[in-house]
Amino acid sequence: MTDVASLPAQYVTSGGARVYTLPVRAFPNFRANAYLLVRGDPHAPAYAALVDTGGSGPDNLGDLQAGLAAVRAGYGEAVALETLTRIVITHPHPDHLGGLSALREHTDAPVAAFHSAVPFIEQPGAIRAAWLTLPDAQAAWLGLPPGSELDGRIRRRGANLSVPRALPVATPLHDGDRLDDLLHVIHTPGHEGNQICLRVDEVLLSADHLLPLNSPPLMPARFLRGSGVAAFLKSLDRVEALDGVTLALGGHDGPMRDPRARIHALRTRTHEKLDGLLAACTQPMTIHDLLLALHPRLRSIQAVLLLDQTAALAEYLTATGALSETTREDGAGLFTRT
Repeated sequence: MTDVASLPAQYVTSGGARVYTLPVRAFPNFRANAYLLVRGDPHAPAYAALVDTGGSGPDNLGDLQAGLAAVRAGYGEAVALETLTRIVITHPHPDHLGGLSALREHTDAPVAAFHSAVPFIEQPGAIRAAWLTLPDAQAAWLGLPPGSELDGRIRRRGANLSVPRALPVATPLHDGDRLDDLLHVIHTPGHEGNQICLRVDEVLLSADHLLPLNSPPLMPARFLRGSGVAAFLKSLDRVEALDGVTLALGGHDGPMRDPRARIHALRTRTHEKLDGLLAACTQPMTIHDLLLALHPRLRSIQAVLLLDQTAALAEYLTATGALSETTREDGAGLFTRT
């Protein structure tokens, strides 16, 4: 018998679609959410889609299979990996895309992803090679001390990308599409330039655009097209304008039952970070200088994400005219309050 406490959370939309949260260990010590959408008779569903696949960690596939087994046992849904009719990738980050390769051993369900994300799935080797050409220039612009731990990590991170083997995408998606007459596609760049949210009636599958506990990590647009603060804030405005959305389900952690309040909190927090960086910029400073000024007790595990965030904040403030940027002889960007 399935323990009720271990059942995946179920949400039934006004149109009768059933949405199940399937938590997975995407990587060791790192959890993500995949979502199962089911339509039709539970004993013979007409449609069963998996939104995101988790990561390539050793427990990920087993967690997906266990989640589907719990949905079968607890809710009577006749679903399994082998009976999926669709897989949707919200964005090509390894904790959302990385499990796709293993899934391909169990299902032929056609994959859908935003059109500009397709090369990340179909040509991962080419994307990885392109990324590997960038870290030297990134490290120089960030003002990282040569030979430092952060300098080495930035120069190596292209080689550390976790990508699946090349796999075909059956359905390239565009903003405004209605996939399978159920999922409304909303392009929400910022956290990642190819990211989409998916609306099912009053439920929004918000990927990493809206998260209940944290602000999504941001990278400057100069590093990755479609990333950055400006894109993130614009995408927040767009999602806030959606009428009738009463529940958001993110790529990590629990549900958000007041999406507009969460959007307001994320926007407020972003402006607090911008104000903090502006206050810290007391003289011409590099991104690395600003990182240490903002985070004097920086932990190694957070360093790269916070470095990217600091760069994204400085990029936005420069674009809005609050900071000016010059270039030091070694290629580092130097930022000064205007």
